[in-house]
Amino acid sequence: MTFAPLEPRLGDRSLFPDLEARAYLAHAAISPPSLVARRAVIGLLGDYARRGAGAFGATYDQRERLRAKLGALIHARPGEVALVPNTSLGVTQVAMGFPFARGDRVLCFLGEFPANVTPWQRAAELFGLELSWVDADLARTDPTRFFAEVDAACARGVRLAAVSAVQFQSGLRMPLRGISDRVRAVGGALFVDAIQACGAVPLDVEADGIDALASGGHKWLMGLEGAGMLYLRGALSKAMKPHLAGWLSHEDAFSFLLHGPELLRYDRPFRADAGLVEGGAFSAVGCAALEASVDALASLGVERIHQHVNRYIDALERELVARGFRSLRGGGLTQRSCILGVLPPEGDGRDAPWWSKALAARGVATSCPDGVLRFAPHWPNDAAREMGAVTDALDDARAER
Repeated sequence: MTFAPLEPRLGDRSLFPDLEARAYLAHAAISPPSLVARRAVIGLLGDYARRGAGAFGATYDQRERLRAKLGALIHARPGEVALVPNTSLGVTQVAMGFPFARGDRVLCFLGEFPANVTPWQRAAELFGLELSWVDADLARTDPTRFFAEVDAACARGVRLAAVSAVQFQSGLRMPLRGISDRVRAVGGALFVDAIQACGAVPLDVEADGIDALASGGHKWLMGLEGAGMLYLRGALSKAMKPHLAGWLSHEDAFSFLLHGPELLRYDRPFRADAGLVEGGAFSAVGCAALEASVDALASLGVERIHQHVNRYIDALERELVARGFRSLRGGGLTQRSCILGVLPPEGDGRDAPWWSKALAARGVATSCPDGVLRFAPHWPNDAAREMGAVTDALDDARAER
């Protein structure tokens, strides 16, 4: 099936013709698939419908392209990116495979999404590790104290620090380089949960000092659930312990299926690159949608997307604060992602879930994690077109009793 080419443009939602919300501000939860992603899925399904197993070769090649494109998005080298179903499995692969020694310390941050906590708790129990904690929100409210506490943790020894690039409630963009410098100074590594950043916030694994990074594809990357990425710095890939491995974790895994008899073996060495974690079959549909979406992001440029969204948030924040909402947005430009988290007006008596439901009923899609009302626009959102609808919805909801 052949379609006319589609061109994404900042502030233009024509690639989302079925989107019901007047203002869709919930990309930090799930991004609706664009026409480019939907067409990629239709094309892949059609290929499988026609050729069955004969379509696998094309999806294998597509998977190779996707790794390279995801790597380019975060400035990673070839072989350092693997495909994983979601952030949680990416975190788990690192937590279970990192070359820990009994007694090592892992630095975690209070306020993190549980996907970046539970695997480290399990690793601590299984491998005899110790977890240290620093409040992530101190990086917003008191950066000096934040780094003093990170320094104190590092003084006791840190083998790995696990932090989100962007905090899922407040939208705080964490000081990755500052954390990395301190952790690396004591021989540790930096792991980053990037699901609230990849696709909308500039990331550079070299400049940011990142040793491992995981991200699902269904938020800012604008793919579907079930396809994501894991970055492993080359040296770390070689040092990983394959506690979680499958048949595709081995070198030359396909040879017995393609090249004749006497090639079925169980002693092939494990791969020494990020592909070690790709143990088995994958979501070809998810990868097709993700590649199409990443192409759209690359054509727009992540830096331009970040600037566009923050202009939208600047206007939205002013309107919310004027109505008594309390912004959790970081004060400096380096602290800002594409998420605006706010607390309801004091004394209003209506919590974030109430406001989220009230706005949804009026055509404004938001989310409300753990008591925070979260607004998350992306490149298709346009402040000039949508702000009136948002403020009308806020005022109408406020008048409801």
